[in-house]
Amino acid sequence: MTKHMVRDFENLKRKLLGLGGIVEEAINNAILALLDRRHDLAEEVISGDRQIDLKEVDLEEDCLKALALYQPVAGDLRFIITVLKVNNDLERMGDLAVNIAERASYLSVHPALKVSLDFAQMVTGVRRMVRDSLDALIRMDTDLARTVLSMDDEIDTINRDMFTSLQGLMRQGSETAGRSVHLLSTSRNLERIADLCTNIAEDVVFMVDGDLIRHRNKDYRKPIPPDRN
Repeated sequence: MTKHMVRDFENLKRKLLGLGGIVEEAINNAILALLDRRHDLAEEVISGDRQIDLKEVDLEEDCLKALALYQPVAGDLRFIITVLKVNNDLERMGDLAVNIAERASYLSVHPALKVSLDFAQMVTGVRRMVRDSLDALIRMDTDLARTVLSMDDEIDTINRDMFTSLQGLMRQGSETAGRSVHLLSTSRNLERIADLCTNIAEDVVFMVDGDLIRHRNKDYRKPIPPDRN
């Protein structure tokens, strides 16, 4: 690898990690806006989405230039592919943070629903998945990446439980429907962020080991047995 290639690859990594930090902050602020009913913080997340979009486009252009200039192979090619994919996932996570912020803005000016929802546990789990998936990327730590993968089922379960609780609440009267729909949407957006964290974790395994583990069974190690029919 030439010194120019090393420099450009380090620049890609730096930009990706910078974008990851901005997206992580947007997610945390959107969640805080929801939990603390802060309209001002929700608006801050919404207005900051343009910065994420511009950085995503800039990084993608740099990746395409590197592909054309260096024509990388093996591990270097996997690195650029991973940067491209994670870049896209981070931008989508930023969009989901905006969705949560918009729901938080609405809910902040309406009375809180009297229903028991496990948002605290869901928020804790999603925040950890975001942090750990980015840490796995920075450290190229496949063990941590696989830990992130194992956390997704818990978030899915909480999301299903919230759907059941809010569905039951909406059946009690139409006056709760609007707020319930916004809370359902928030739960779904959090669950989607967790899914994107698993994408990043899978990409880390691909970048480091060259192992494609998407669409495999739940131990994320063995391939799905072939269909014998």
